[in-house]
Amino acid sequence: GRPWGAEQPLPEGGPECSGPEEPGGRGGRRLRTAFSAEQLSTLESSFQRQQYLGAAERRKLAGRMRLSELQIKTWFQNRRMKLKRQL
Repeated sequence: GRPWGAEQPLPEGGPECSGPEEPGGRGGRRLRTAFSAEQLSTLESSFQRQQYLGAAERRKLAGRMRLSELQIKTWFQNRRMKLKRQL
């Protein structure tokens, strides 16, 4: 099946794996990623250990989770902003 689970409305979602809505590849916005519960658990535990990922850690995590590096990067950026708002 799909590498991510059922849709879950989450503020920390990143871009979808599919391309932009416009067929030319320019303009338009990507769809929101619906992370599975397992992916969220993995991302959260990684975030608890380390709030900032280097390129190597991001590549490793993306490969293991079947997500793009951009999705991982965006999730971590959004998660840091969520933490900042909570504090």
